[in-house]
Amino acid sequence: MREAVSAQPERELPRIGCHTLPNRVILAPMAGVTDRPFRQLCRELGAGLVVSEMVTSDSRLWHTRKSRQRLIHRGEPGPRSVQIAGGDPQMLAEAARMNAAAGAEIIDINMGCPAKKVCNKAAGSALLRDERLVDDILTAVVAAVEIPVTLKIRTGWCEQTRNALRVARLAENAGIAALAVHGRTREQRYSGSAEYDTIAAIKQQVSIPVFANGDITTPQRAAEVLAHTGADAVMIGRGAQGNPWLFREIEHYLRTGREHPAPSLEEIEDTMRRHLTALHAHYGDYLGVRVARKHIGWYLASRDPRREHRARFNRLEQSAEQFAFLHELFRGDTAIDNGIHAA
Repeated sequence: MREAVSAQPERELPRIGCHTLPNRVILAPMAGVTDRPFRQLCRELGAGLVVSEMVTSDSRLWHTRKSRQRLIHRGEPGPRSVQIAGGDPQMLAEAARMNAAAGAEIIDINMGCPAKKVCNKAAGSALLRDERLVDDILTAVVAAVEIPVTLKIRTGWCEQTRNALRVARLAENAGIAALAVHGRTREQRYSGSAEYDTIAAIKQQVSIPVFANGDITTPQRAAEVLAHTGADAVMIGRGAQGNPWLFREIEHYLRTGREHPAPSLEEIEDTMRRHLTALHAHYGDYLGVRVARKHIGWYLASRDPRREHRARFNRLEQSAEQFAFLHELFRGDTAIDNGIHAA
């Protein structure tokens, strides 16, 4: 990548249909991660757009507890973007209509998930192997709703079948309002390094907004990727796990060319406590305890190389015990220092 200038040059903020984003930093949809509590936290800390966990397009499965919780988005600040996943054009179109009726303001189509259980159902990034089906899906979903439809893809199924540029053209022709591209093939999953040349090529060939995704974990990398690709925004996935402050740090750096001060120890504690409270409120006592193990574990990762804190936290069975753990963590003999945000 070519070297980036510190502050980004002035240009219009990205638009998705009638929605103008407040900045160039977006939370990527991640199954099991971008639930309502995490979306709300990331938005508070600077994300210009947050995208929900993927919801299956098979509405017959929406009665499950997992699907019901993923469908809760009324009352969230807009624009509310809901990701749907599946492989049948008409089923995806119906899922789009139902989510729009339930309060979604943007529909995002998943053609980027590399998980086996998704690809084995001819969904996610597996769809990239069938460009005719891709076109049918995009056309059907765009026609089904009056709200904007976006698409998330990878660079292709494997190194030998990279077709992201052709899919991007199909997306633009079908009326897709914006395109997010993860700089890896499905075969790579999350191994190796993301490449951004494909994203740059796509941006040169289409007129719709393009969002660059993959390995963006610092404000400096965000600026470099935007400069190299010409993308309209960066989409942050794994880099935000345990580090929701990354959004404001990137936004500040892109706007000013200067680093944002790291969160204080008091803010880190407050953020973790608020996140934990929201998880228990959203999932209930039993499931909340279990989901919290994952999220709090990410906060602890950078300052817990031997996994001692995480192992202890994972043994806790009651919400009160988890809150007591945080109190001790910040005030006990083994209190963390102000570096946890670098997870």
